[in-house]
Amino acid sequence: MMRRAVAADTALVRGIVRAAYAKWVPLIGREPRPMTANYEVAIAEHIIDLYDDVALIELVPEPACLLIENIAVLPDHQGRGIGAALLHHAEEVARSLGLPALRLYTNAAFATNIALYARHGYEHVRREPLPLGGELVHMKRSLA
Repeated sequence: MMRRAVAADTALVRGIVRAAYAKWVPLIGREPRPMTANYEVAIAEHIIDLYDDVALIELVPEPACLLIENIAVLPDHQGRGIGAALLHHAEEVARSLGLPALRLYTNAAFATNIALYARHGYEHVRREPLPLGGELVHMKRSLA
């Protein structure tokens, strides 16, 4: 079910991300940052866990929390609870690393994502203007 991505999974990771984020391109008028990321580097430097090769979560341990850099689910698998399962997985990883909190950020235009995170206990921390327009919404969840 869940497995760690390795270098040989680069094309799969890129494909899942590009498919998952494609729906947002018309909304914000450009490709969201995850669509243009270097996944060769991300697989080497971050934790990327694949869920049945139809979804992934990218995690970056930080001194005070675990950053959820990216969650992506193939469009035909969305709405089935996979995103929630990935958020739960992130909590387990954070606890295993002894980290007391998780944080993430998303484009303010992605209202369904913000609502999902809020339903799972993530609280709004701040907004940040994006250089190309729009805003990021930063959210955090304490595990205590």
